[in-house]
Amino acid sequence: MKQGKVWKYNDNIDTDVIIPARYLNTASEEELAKHCMEDIDKTFAKEVKPSDIIVAGYNFGCGSSREHAPIAIKASGISLVIAKSFARIFYRNAINIGLSIIEHPILPDECSKNDILQFDLSKGIIKNITKGKEYKCTKFPKEIQNLINSGGLINYTKEKLTK
Repeated sequence: MKQGKVWKYNDNIDTDVIIPARYLNTASEEELAKHCMEDIDKTFAKEVKPSDIIVAGYNFGCGSSREHAPIAIKASGISLVIAKSFARIFYRNAINIGLSIIEHPILPDECSKNDILQFDLSKGIIKNITKGKEYKCTKFPKEIQNLINSGGLINYTKEKLTK
């Protein structure tokens, strides 16, 4: 099981909030991570720790279809994004770059900033350690989970081609 602290956000967090357009002139993952969420949460980039978790409401990742948004989140150390729903293109971009994401209809309402969550996506279990609650989640098909575990579509394809 992996474990992390919750960073909590509301509905309609768009890609311009995740990584403001003024930083799209770089492909540096490290540089993108330094500015992740800065327009909505000045503390995020400075205080986020590897394995932390973003929890949000509906329509996370709406707006522009830029891959920079999930890249900035992943590069900041976030191990999982849980939301009530994701914008379709963000959802696919996240999987393509190897960022774990899960839709859950209840957990975001029952979760607070700084709660500690444990998760095992291969078993479809998320536990809120702080509140003593356990949630079931949909498991990705094996091939999609392998793609995420490989670090994204490019790495997954390289691995497949070398076999």
